[in-house]
Amino acid sequence: MGDYAWLSQSYANVLQDKLYIAYKEARKGKRRTVNEQTFEVNADKNLMLLKIDLLNRTFTPSRGTAHIIHKPVIREIFAAPFRDRVVHHYIYDSVYDYLDNRFIYDSYSCRVGKGTLMGIRRLDYHIRAASRNYARKVYILKLDLRGYFMSLPRKELYERAKWWLDKQYAGRLDSFEYRLLKYLWYQIIMDDPVRGVKRKGRLSDWDLLPDSKSLFCQPSGVGIVIGNLTSQLLSNIYLDMLDRFVVYDLGYKHYGRYVDDFFIVVTEEELLQLMRDVKAIEMFLKTIGLTLHPRKRMVTTSDKGVPFLGAMIHQGYVLPGERLKRNFRQACMEVQAGAKDIQVFASYLGHVKHFNKIRFLTEVLEETIGMEYVW
Repeated sequence: MGDYAWLSQSYANVLQDKLYIAYKEARKGKRRTVNEQTFEVNADKNLMLLKIDLLNRTFTPSRGTAHIIHKPVIREIFAAPFRDRVVHHYIYDSVYDYLDNRFIYDSYSCRVGKGTLMGIRRLDYHIRAASRNYARKVYILKLDLRGYFMSLPRKELYERAKWWLDKQYAGRLDSFEYRLLKYLWYQIIMDDPVRGVKRKGRLSDWDLLPDSKSLFCQPSGVGIVIGNLTSQLLSNIYLDMLDRFVVYDLGYKHYGRYVDDFFIVVTEEELLQLMRDVKAIEMFLKTIGLTLHPRKRMVTTSDKGVPFLGAMIHQGYVLPGERLKRNFRQACMEVQAGAKDIQVFASYLGHVKHFNKIRFLTEVLEETIGMEYVW
């Protein structure tokens, strides 16, 4: 039984069950990939070997691949091997509920029942609440972080993840599960993602990508991959500090964040103080190794419309943003030409239908697919 001989067989069985659940979750949407199919051919054996690695704490991240995507914006994506993704889901399943119950309500990314649509609706709600149903003028400040995932200091990120883990397992710090999760957080966060990675596509694909958006251009100990499930969760773990600073220390109740894109809604009387507090936010971010994006700052009023998460939020209605409209139109044409699966069209349609843009939808469907849509 190796180093884990002291463990009861019942716990080993519990871990086996949790890994099987994580395996089923990891393969959703991935069943056409060679990496997943190779693992699935001998799934029982592979899960058993993975369990042994976890029980012995000999698991280390495998080398993945990196590639460039161009939509919705140019971005570098690292893809972990399927075996690692099973571990990511195991960690996520083990800590998510505890964290989700303690994050502020108005962080929207990588949370069950939330997402971009929730973020859009909440900004609309905050504008209505702060303006007393548009009876008074309100101002919306939008800020963004510069190269967020690429700028994360891994040592500080691990300490923050461990801080939450210590709270979750308070009184049980000698348990095997706590020690295993602490070990796995360390392995995943402190791993150098560019070491041994295989680039897919041409090296010239990286030419148009700014250095601030590439892990290959970051100093040692800085940056985590964008594509992993754990990275999405870690982004909330780290920026929970910002959420609490803005909401509890600065006292802004009309605040929301989706990953590194956040807003604050204030009345005209509060605007001057908000402008002063931007400096306080900058100083706070500096203490945790992050900076605001200098060109992605906006202060506007609700009557002019506010762009957020692919939508334009106006007083009383929401429209799809220009990028979303372009992508929806392109998806329709590609489906019509047979270049994309109908599910791509259905996904965009399901998203766009939540906005007040029936005329736009009707025009796009008629001109690209030649169908008449009844709303």
